[in-house]
Amino acid sequence: MTSPWSRRGFLATTGGTAFALGLTGTAPASAAPAAEASAAAEAPATAEDFAALRAKWRTLMLGEGFSPTAEPFKTKLATLGAQAADFRATMAPAPGSLWPTLGYADPAPDTDQESYGYSQRMNDSFSRLSTMAQAYCQPGTGLTGDAALKDAVIAGLDHLHAEVYSDSKARFGNWWNFQIGSPQALMDIAVLLHEHLSAERIAAYCRAVDAYVPDSAVANYTGTSTGANRVDLCRVLILRGVVGDSAAKIVTGRDALSPVFPYVTTGDGFYADGSFIQHTSIPYIGGYGAVLNDGLGRLFALLRGSAWQVDDPGSQLFLDTIEKAIAPFVHNGLMMDNVSSRGISRGLTASDPFRLPQDDHTRAHGVMASVLLLGQGASPEEEARWKAMVKGWLQRDYYGPALKNPKLSLVNTARLQAVFDDDTVKASPEPVEHRVFHNMDRATHRRRDWTASVSMASTRIAHYEFGNGEHARGYHTGAGWLSWWGADHGLEQYSDTYWPTVDPYRLPGTTVSRKPLPDGVGGNWGGPRPSTAWVGGTTDGEYGTAGQHLQGVTSTMYAKKSWFFLDDSVVCLGAGITSADGHTVETTVDNRNLGASGTSALSINGIRQPVEQGWTATRARTRWAHIAGHAGYVFPGGAEISALREERTGAWRDINTGGSPEPFTRRYLTLWQDHGTDPQDASYAYILMPGASELRTAARALDGDWLDVLANTPQQHGIHVASRGFTGINFWEPGTVGKVTASAPVSLQIRERRDGTATIGVADPSRTVTGLTLVWKRRVKSVTSKAPTVTGATTGSSLTLTFGDLSGSYGATHQVRVRLH
Repeated sequence: MTSPWSRRGFLATTGGTAFALGLTGTAPASAAPAAEASAAAEAPATAEDFAALRAKWRTLMLGEGFSPTAEPFKTKLATLGAQAADFRATMAPAPGSLWPTLGYADPAPDTDQESYGYSQRMNDSFSRLSTMAQAYCQPGTGLTGDAALKDAVIAGLDHLHAEVYSDSKARFGNWWNFQIGSPQALMDIAVLLHEHLSAERIAAYCRAVDAYVPDSAVANYTGTSTGANRVDLCRVLILRGVVGDSAAKIVTGRDALSPVFPYVTTGDGFYADGSFIQHTSIPYIGGYGAVLNDGLGRLFALLRGSAWQVDDPGSQLFLDTIEKAIAPFVHNGLMMDNVSSRGISRGLTASDPFRLPQDDHTRAHGVMASVLLLGQGASPEEEARWKAMVKGWLQRDYYGPALKNPKLSLVNTARLQAVFDDDTVKASPEPVEHRVFHNMDRATHRRRDWTASVSMASTRIAHYEFGNGEHARGYHTGAGWLSWWGADHGLEQYSDTYWPTVDPYRLPGTTVSRKPLPDGVGGNWGGPRPSTAWVGGTTDGEYGTAGQHLQGVTSTMYAKKSWFFLDDSVVCLGAGITSADGHTVETTVDNRNLGASGTSALSINGIRQPVEQGWTATRARTRWAHIAGHAGYVFPGGAEISALREERTGAWRDINTGGSPEPFTRRYLTLWQDHGTDPQDASYAYILMPGASELRTAARALDGDWLDVLANTPQQHGIHVASRGFTGINFWEPGTVGKVTASAPVSLQIRERRDGTATIGVADPSRTVTGLTLVWKRRVKSVTSKAPTVTGATTGSSLTLTFGDLSGSYGATHQVRVRLH
């Protein structure tokens, strides 16, 4: 396919010549400005050094070690060529646009959102040129080495430089498009086409980057220059140095990475417990954390072995986050939605040629490839573990396999395919572990055949984030949302058009006032937070106890909620549910996405319920319920439970202004407990049994001795499961529950083991406890180990532990191990 316009005509029309760009008389790109001289002296470099880095980056962009005639690469390359051909055919340079549908002129827009749109369309224009450049360089695209395509890319760069992206043009709209998105694409293209660009053009493009991303952009670790954004800015600076032969820029970008590595105790970044925060109060491992992971992986690989290798000793802290922060939120090839914030609303777009929405599976695919890339710079032991981990994810993902994702980049596909095909790598299974991320109000519970995670909010962590028109109805995702997946079922639960079709007031596990909320309540980047601080929990690494003092979003509703995570179930308690909104308050036991035509059988107390859509019922004496192919639910002592089968229709544009307007319909089966209008001190108790059969669910309901609910009041929640040696208690207030007395509001867990030992875990979720006395009325022979915060311990007919100040431990678990009589 040939271009519908001539390069000469284009230059004549737009003035995009070397003279019009002001390129004549410009110093060669390899000549560093005087201001860079001192920094450049740190790493004297030759033209060959920069050329080697460009070759490395080219390989990182295009991939290696794959056959362009073998699948899935043959199809991916053909698709890339088809996209590039379409972009070239529709490219029509004109004042204010490079493509008719991507106008970037900024005629004093009425709203910030409009201005953001203009800058985004500029960024999209650069992205299209990058796609065209990759098609030119990659083999097997049908456009490999096509001179007309190369000329079109260069002409497009000239046009954007002349009109909107140069050192003489003012920035507008979203800062990200000018400082990260567009310069990254520009520098990538400059690497790919470097030999075809004059020194004058390269110098002009570098000046543009210098204007929008000066060294001062990374001078302070604050504002928009933290976490993933900082890594992106450093990538821009480093690539600007690689393109423009500037050692000083590479040094500046490399050294500016250092603040990313140390663990933080407030604000953006990684925490020692594995938490990752961006935008001050948003858990973001699946979003910005993934970007940071990918960015550092590529920069480490680029600079490794060069004069500018990243040798900061803190970089090992980042490598540690692979297993501490990333892996706990990846289950069988999907990245959990509760750490992806606005990303969960980015589904299908009208312009997507693949008709493939972004979802929890596709978000994980790039992360898995980044883990493998980072492994190349890790220890041999780490790399081996990570390869085995990634291979397990690849093998077990039956719903959205990474190697069948047409939107996954060719380079990432090649990296994952190599591990998948490597018979020397043995896939590792899902781990058995419980993790509390007390710095981002999340907990994950993982078993070989199921996984669960709870999402909470506090004075430190927002209920949700709304911005750029994204995530308009995510307001209750921090209200105790309990997501879970099975080994051979449920991987599609949140992937199959869940977010635009689900009732946002009935997310699984949440307690919510039905008070109507406007889309985007809290405003752009508002991150509405409750006033409650007691949110968190404790663990022994295998079982877990979590609790949330919940305050509703712009609501008078308050509740105390607890989750006790065991080997085959989660025990859920709630009490003190009080509201004065004038609306009903509900606790959603579960809300299963049955797909476009699913009819999973529902049994209540062993009686099969109707399967017709629109069916609803309330059962006053529900002891147990079972959804075929999903889970069992047991209600100790019985409860009045409502059930509903319904078809819900929605479009991605309903929750994201950039989404497709195409309507989708999905079937849902919902179980909930209605606490009534303006309840006072209402409560609930149920056991979730993921993957349980109907027979096993009924047996658990009949076993009255399996669970002892020690307390379910606004002051304390507690359970004891003798067969597991488990006691879990959340002391919202000091007091005595069962055999345990606590003098302060803490989360407590005790595990008694068959070898005659026990582990006691204590945490201070509210971060207010300056001293604690804990008494367990159980004969204890000796204390075998204790946390440094334990200032005293007495044993005998009972155990008394005295703790010092816990308030500065950020809600972490303090463990004590004892030997029993």
